[in-house]
Amino acid sequence: MIKASYEILQPINGLSFLFRKFDNSAFDAPYHFHAEYELTYILEGKGKRYVGSHMHDFSSGDLVLIGPNLPHCWKLEPGKETQTGASAIVIQFDGAFLGDDFFNKNELQHIKRLFQKSASGMSFNGDTQKIVNQSLLALSGEENSFRMLMGLLEALQRLAQSSEYSLLDQNHVIAERSLAEQERINPVFAYLVENFRQQVSLERAAGIANMTTNAFCKYFKKITRKTFMETIIEYRLNYAIQQLVQTDKPISEIAFESGFGDVSHFYKMFKVKMHLSPLNYRKKFMRSFDEAVDNMVA
Repeated sequence: MIKASYEILQPINGLSFLFRKFDNSAFDAPYHFHAEYELTYILEGKGKRYVGSHMHDFSSGDLVLIGPNLPHCWKLEPGKETQTGASAIVIQFDGAFLGDDFFNKNELQHIKRLFQKSASGMSFNGDTQKIVNQSLLALSGEENSFRMLMGLLEALQRLAQSSEYSLLDQNHVIAERSLAEQERINPVFAYLVENFRQQVSLERAAGIANMTTNAFCKYFKKITRKTFMETIIEYRLNYAIQQLVQTDKPISEIAFESGFGDVSHFYKMFKVKMHLSPLNYRKKFMRSFDEAVDNMVA
């Protein structure tokens, strides 16, 4: 059975939290979850980021805070296996790593609210992203454990006071589920993340959830507010959009690589979502890109 892997983390070097720098091998990690909070800064690399039921592009500079037991993974762009320079800084810590009541103190109320919001996953942007990324990069070379701790708290405080973020799992598909429900739905999303570009089986997904197909379809829509097929199509279209704007591959090739077995069906689904044909979407993006470059040069 495919599972959303549960990861057990242990701090090292006497620290109360984990601060690590990963190379491109970290992007091979499966869709997984753990009881700790995780702050991830992508130094180099680009591809797709999966957090809960949310899927989006990532590139260098990506800064995301993920709450406990929220499944996630970062996958490098297929065909870019040569991204040997891909790397990330990852900080992981338990909610009580400084004591059970530490973050209940009045002075830390903003960070406590940040932790609550992180249950859906948070992607930061703007000046907040730039400043915190610089701080994390500086901390990666810090050898004094006290300064590392202070640096982490300062980074969390800046994130907590910022409005420059977006919630990822906005429908709270995973965040509001009980642990029992998470244990049932997380493996299904793991199956989708690893297989949406191939043939996806409703029977296999229902089997993973240990349900009949009819019961599973009703359960999946209740949890996600979308049908199983709508979710698959959304994943495939999201992937196709990335390929349209980042490659010059023929549209038929993109359709098949995205998991669509029929090009005409791909065109139909794409126009429903984007209100443009794939070709016109690519042309519109390129015009916008060229105009942006011209404005920068002017």
